[in-house]
Amino acid sequence: MHIVLVEPEIPANTGNVARLCAVTGTPLHLVRPLGFSVDDRHLKRAGLDYWDMLEIHYYDSIYEVLEKFPNTSKFFLTSHCSTSYTDVKYDENSLLIFGKESVGLPENLRLEYADDCIRIPMVEGARCLNLSNAVAVVTYEALRQLGKLSKVIF
Repeated sequence: MHIVLVEPEIPANTGNVARLCAVTGTPLHLVRPLGFSVDDRHLKRAGLDYWDMLEIHYYDSIYEVLEKFPNTSKFFLTSHCSTSYTDVKYDENSLLIFGKESVGLPENLRLEYADDCIRIPMVEGARCLNLSNAVAVVTYEALRQLGKLSKVIF
């Protein structure tokens, strides 16, 4: 499974997602332009000491990512569709693709991949979840489906 952030804007959100990817063993793919420097202290702080556990890749276009994984299932997260993230079947190589915080995924991408769009249900009038929360919700559902969640030891 792969997490893809398209043009993320807030370093703390990306840092939180990076930490999630590190602790779940999920590669992170960042599509430029980024709204921050990868040296940003807020980004590093949010990821804490997990950076050495993270597999991270950078791209100049979402289409570079899609070309790299041509035969992979793709799920585009958007509030502009009706299919719930719990109503699809994820596989080991699924791409979970999230847009930037201010506007989400570009309309042309949502239209081009309309059959691959999924949403996290919310109450009417709510625009969206925080990006890092949305990534966590969908990632853990995919991991649950794949039987990848192991017993937590306290």
